[in-house]
Amino acid sequence: MDIAIDLIILMGLLALGVPIPFCFMAAVLFLIAVHGFSFEFLLPISFFGLNSLTLLSVPFFIMAGGLMGSSGIAERLVKIGIALVGRFRGGLGGATIVATAIFGAIAGLCSAAVAAIGSIMIPRMEAEGYPRGYATGLVTVSSVLAQLIPPSVPMILYAWVTRLSVASCFLATIGPGAVSIFLYCIINWWLCRKIPSIKVYPKVGLWQQTREVGQSIWKGTFSLMGALIIVVGIYGGFTTPTEAATLAVIYTVFVGFIIYKTLSWRELGRTLFTTATTSGVVILMLFFVMMLSRIYTMLNVPQRLIKTMTGLSDNYYVILIMVNVFLVIIGMLMDDFSGTLLAAPLLLPLMRHIGVNPYHFAAILGTNLGLGNVTPPCAPILYLGGRMANCPFDKMIGPASAFMIFGSIPVILITTYWPDLALFLPRLIMGIE
Repeated sequence: MDIAIDLIILMGLLALGVPIPFCFMAAVLFLIAVHGFSFEFLLPISFFGLNSLTLLSVPFFIMAGGLMGSSGIAERLVKIGIALVGRFRGGLGGATIVATAIFGAIAGLCSAAVAAIGSIMIPRMEAEGYPRGYATGLVTVSSVLAQLIPPSVPMILYAWVTRLSVASCFLATIGPGAVSIFLYCIINWWLCRKIPSIKVYPKVGLWQQTREVGQSIWKGTFSLMGALIIVVGIYGGFTTPTEAATLAVIYTVFVGFIIYKTLSWRELGRTLFTTATTSGVVILMLFFVMMLSRIYTMLNVPQRLIKTMTGLSDNYYVILIMVNVFLVIIGMLMDDFSGTLLAAPLLLPLMRHIGVNPYHFAAILGTNLGLGNVTPPCAPILYLGGRMANCPFDKMIGPASAFMIFGSIPVILITTYWPDLALFLPRLIMGIE
């Protein structure tokens, strides 16, 4: 009963809009008051738990994502996407999806993808005849790709809290991310057939198309190199995720100041300030999550959850459906950071109990939280996109729903019930079982 009340307090405060770290703090204080746990025992656990080199990568990836928008890198990634698919019907929408995926290979943050890609693409799509609601819905839903295409900050947090390999967690979400890109592009093409206002560019020959793609890639070479440095560094065994994140920041600053000459000292200072405030919130949240996780462990909450879930049904498929629904609800109430930190330690013992591989669960977690982040009524990422584009909710929910129903939900089901989609690359490259 005490755990149920604690979760009601946590969810209730989240629904009321209380800052997330204080929601976790309230949940911790309630259990301490009820059970009389000692602060002298709990505080060192949180303090030493935060003393992690893996966590040091989080502020650097946040900073890299912020700098990409002001350094000209995001704009050149968009141009590459336009050159690849821009001449097809709905090509600008497809270019947005591709650019968001490439952006995710450097920044790994949904909110950063919405801000960087959305600020460039939404006005441009509107000028090309796309309704603002459609453009905003497309950008916000496709921003979920930033937490599936590695490096993903939520996957770093998942690996940290579960003591798993960061690189293997990254690899587990590539398959679902690739399927998402494919389905989003198909849905975009289908929907754009019914919007007559969208400008359609005349077809050109193969040579002309190849030349345009080559020119855009050449001009965006330094932008693509950022993603290449991170991917090769991590999977080639040359760098840890923290070192790769640091290199991403150094490289982005170098390209912005020296190569493109678009980054100013004012923008750098603004990004540093934003990174510091965001990282401070994340660290404070981690502090209380560590404490709450320890209390839940001492109260045998994971074991009680296993008993409850298996008591409702002993069917493997039914339990996975219940877990998916729970994760989507969590994603509706909180961002991908806090959702990962709450759900991972709580549900992983249950997943192990029914035979789900921890890296498979990483992919299940990422896809479900991504859908929750853009699902009303809370939909933190969807509302962020609406505020940025000054677009009414009723104008963007229709297009966004189409991508969620015919894109995100099928990906969740495929990821959940076909483990090889998530586990093929970790097994092939990292040799996990």
